[in-house]
Amino acid sequence: MSTEAYLENIIDAVVNTDKEKLEDLVLKGVEEEGIDPLLIVNEGLTPGLKKVGDLFAAEEIFLPELVLAGEIVTQLMEKMKRKLSGSQVVKNKGVFMIATVKGDVHDIGKNLVALLLSASGYDVVDLGKSISAEVILEKVNELSPQILGLSALLSTTMPAQKEVIQTLEEAGMRKKIKILVGGAPVTRAWAKEIGADGYAEDASSAVMEADRVVKGASL
Repeated sequence: MSTEAYLENIIDAVVNTDKEKLEDLVLKGVEEEGIDPLLIVNEGLTPGLKKVGDLFAAEEIFLPELVLAGEIVTQLMEKMKRKLSGSQVVKNKGVFMIATVKGDVHDIGKNLVALLLSASGYDVVDLGKSISAEVILEKVNELSPQILGLSALLSTTMPAQKEVIQTLEEAGMRKKIKILVGGAPVTRAWAKEIGADGYAEDASSAVMEADRVVKGASL
């Protein structure tokens, strides 16, 4: 089997939430075939999750399939890490803190973004949903993440993204962190208006946008 066909099989297994087939492909590939784990993550697992996210956005699959695919890949990543006994699966890109802002209890999109970021090499700290600006400030002070992701799935909670940025500015922390915003009602224009460093319209573009802003690029 060619490498290209092998990776396509991994993507298909993720999309079809075929846990047994996926584990067999990945673990045998690493242990018996000597396939680079980085290649598996970047060209197999991550594109598979992106495809699942796209299918969900297009309403071609439903919430249970989305959640299951994420859980399967997360569990598999943990198994890969253990079997590699300390080897670096992907180059660590830094700490990415993510939260759904205060007043918003939606977290499916945030969770998918977190999964993709983790698979792509970020050390993701997920604070959860309906998180206040004060708690976010406290955690930023405590953990010093490179990037902060703020999700808002309701137009009524979008101002909470601005509140977080203002809170960080008032505390003298704004220049020490890059801020990425997203969510269904959020736009690039809104991101610019509130002073964010980046904007991702969906989970599939979040990783590329995170890589862009962490290098110092601006909107």
